[in-house]
Amino acid sequence: MSPDPVTLMVARRVARGRYRDFTAWLEEGRELASDFTGYLGSGVLAPPPSDDEYQIIFRFRDAQTLANWEHSASRRAWLARGEGLFEAPHEHRATGLDGWFQDATGQTPPRWKQAIAIWLAFFPVSLLFQALFGGWLVALPLVPKVLISTLALTPLMVFLFIPLSMRLLGSWLRGEVSFMERLGHRLHQRGA
Repeated sequence: MSPDPVTLMVARRVARGRYRDFTAWLEEGRELASDFTGYLGSGVLAPPPSDDEYQIIFRFRDAQTLANWEHSASRRAWLARGEGLFEAPHEHRATGLDGWFQDATGQTPPRWKQAIAIWLAFFPVSLLFQALFGGWLVALPLVPKVLISTLALTPLMVFLFIPLSMRLLGSWLRGEVSFMERLGHRLHQRGA
């Protein structure tokens, strides 16, 4: 059995007036990580309009390949170049599916909530993919059709839409507010 991939989630608040430098620095870090053996991908979630905390996600094949990157001279030099660009960094490591759902204390929501959150990310993206590309794929046999769609959708889901779903549904997943209360609040905000 192979080890589970490891995800490093880093939250960083942009220093006042350093947004452009910060985003260039982030991109440099993602490019740097991509050169390391075991790198599976990375993503950046921009903060909502009223916040300045970015969520940066790095995923590696296993704990050892993540450690190799974390302790490398090139990463240390990159972090040094980022001095003054951000405030209040926070890092969290997670393995497997729970990595998307763990909070800072290591708690995870019930599996049924995890399933709903993943489905809410997966359904609209799958629907859009089928609407855009289903006509081209219809003539293919089942296996190539599924292969193409999963190859296209899996990276989008893992690095963009599922983390986005986790962020949007965070308070509901943690039991701070019911799903219906959250939905009602969002609808009220749009109507106001």
